[in-house]
Amino acid sequence: MSYKYEYAGFWIRVCAAIIDSIIIIIAMIPLTMIFGGGETTASTNGFSTFQFKTTADWFWQILTAIFYIFCWIKFAGTPGKRLLRLKVLDEQTGNHVTVGQGIIRYIGYIPATLVLFIGLIWVAFDPKKQGWHDKMAKTVVVKEL
Repeated sequence: MSYKYEYAGFWIRVCAAIIDSIIIIIAMIPLTMIFGGGETTASTNGFSTFQFKTTADWFWQILTAIFYIFCWIKFAGTPGKRLLRLKVLDEQTGNHVTVGQGIIRYIGYIPATLVLFIGLIWVAFDPKKQGWHDKMAKTVVVKEL
């Protein structure tokens, strides 16, 4: 069976990220109630901040990373991406990403978001619709046609 794809643009990827965030939050609420987690505290500027105060907080971050990387490797996308018919694939072969690519892609979100999310906004202007994290991991996000 032959599949046809086009590079997935900025806004559909934003929608997929929102769906994934909702899923993660819903999954984390009962787990955090059972096992514990971070505290939200009011800061001096009136906004809430999340602080890593315990080992459990780091555990949740690692668990989230494992979830994302596993989904990219096993299913070619997170639930939000797959619901919107998007896939994360190796840029050269079109195959599912490797463990190494998944790890690099996840870590790549750090520089992509550090300066006003420029590395994510980059998707809107790049010919292959790659964010910095995609370029680092040599991955593309495509939409099934």
